[in-house]
Amino acid sequence: MISIIVPCFNEEEAIPLFFVELEKTKANIAHEFEYIFINDGSSDYTLEVLRNLARKHKFVRYLSFSRNFGKEAALYAGLQAASGELVTVMDVDLQDPPELLPRMVEMIETTDIDCVGTRRTDRKGEPLIRSFFAKKFYQLINKISDTEMVDGARDYRLMTRQMVDAILELTEHNRFSKGLFSWVGFKTEYLTFENRERAVGETSWSFWKLFNYSIDGIINFSDAPLNIASFVGAFSCVASAIAMVFIIVRALLFGDPTSGWPSLVTIILFIGGIQLLCIGIIGKYIGKIFMETKKRPVYIVKETENENKKNIHL
Repeated sequence: MISIIVPCFNEEEAIPLFFVELEKTKANIAHEFEYIFINDGSSDYTLEVLRNLARKHKFVRYLSFSRNFGKEAALYAGLQAASGELVTVMDVDLQDPPELLPRMVEMIETTDIDCVGTRRTDRKGEPLIRSFFAKKFYQLINKISDTEMVDGARDYRLMTRQMVDAILELTEHNRFSKGLFSWVGFKTEYLTFENRERAVGETSWSFWKLFNYSIDGIINFSDAPLNIASFVGAFSCVASAIAMVFIIVRALLFGDPTSGWPSLVTIILFIGGIQLLCIGIIGKYIGKIFMETKKRPVYIVKETENENKKNIHL
């Protein structure tokens, strides 16, 4: 069986199109399909569409969250719910080509690899500023982190049960799936495809959300920002000591002329800014630690295809 995990947030129009396309692909794969849709607190008729699908097809399952917990929580919930020996993650907007799935299954079954990932060869259709910062993010994260992340890689991938079980052992609250997929290891190969536009609707990922998501990725997989804070603090300390020696020597040789207050204010603001920067960097890490220590569930399920009411699902 292949479990297909599909996070959904306000995707009432995309779900039927996605299901039809996957059913077409199913004819080329000698495996049963298990659909697991995750309704991530949608405010439209996404849940009703999923209810109708589940009534018509026994192999369609869904989890409906009590509120919006984010895509990372939805992916984690889907992985926990999946029962297939092979598991794939796909976006419902059809930006992930379903026609690649038969090839992915073939690669898994005929080689010794554990995962077949996908990556885009271009970013056509995306705003230039988003594409620029995305490329810079991958360049930066691969320099400062021991976990390699492939530029253009999608969440869309086919994984063996062994790899999925390894990912589920990572129970952290602050999740960055692209990094987790790489961190667990296992042999992975990538299929490439040209970027595709959404079939319907508009993306819920704004530039600001993507920026915050990239910051989370850096913090979750690198301590380089802390090293930067330490370096800046050490540099400021050395610079201050040099400046102090210079002032003392100048006073001994040339007296102590009264300097203007603007230079003093500028120095104070500069040092204060450096301190706030370092405190802010440290604060981000402390915030992550704080969220982990509270041990809150990653998500809460309100309804499933069996209409079982659940309170908390860790």
